[in-house]
Amino acid sequence: MSLSPAPRLSRPSTWFLWHAHRIRPGMRVLDLACGEGRHALAAAMLGAEAVGVDRDETRLATARELAATHDLSAEWRVVDLEESWPDLGRFDAVLLFNYLDRARMPAVRELVAPGGLLLMETFLLAQRAQGWGPASEDHLLRPGELARLAAPLRIVYGREVLEPVDAERWRAVASVVAQRE
Repeated sequence: MSLSPAPRLSRPSTWFLWHAHRIRPGMRVLDLACGEGRHALAAAMLGAEAVGVDRDETRLATARELAATHDLSAEWRVVDLEESWPDLGRFDAVLLFNYLDRARMPAVRELVAPGGLLLMETFLLAQRAQGWGPASEDHLLRPGELARLAAPLRIVYGREVLEPVDAERWRAVASVVAQRE
């Protein structure tokens, strides 16, 4: 009899890993457009009460399976972020990676509780030159735009970089950690 290996957790973004020390046990953390939940699961591993939201039920099913396999507790909710949102409440940290909807940024900021954080990272227009990733300007940030979208949250850390993904691919991203006063 052969045993199949347990599904592996996907590695969180480097930006998340650099700021993971900000996620503490008991914090309420929301991962918007979570996909298979790599950031929600990473937050749960740190003891957070994680909620992952995505419209893709298949990807959320994978997130549930990964959570169960690795004995992690997280809540998974099917929500189409392009439609009307249910009342999600407020969170100590809101995670938003590789997703951009400029019109929804006021709603995203409202999810951040007083003293809470927004950890966000997504592609810049310069990504097009890399030959992969989003092609539409609707999904690509202009230089300096992410800080404006996060306002009036206070930017704690921010960056715009071209960084390696692996030995052959690079990505152009903007990232912020922003705090509600």
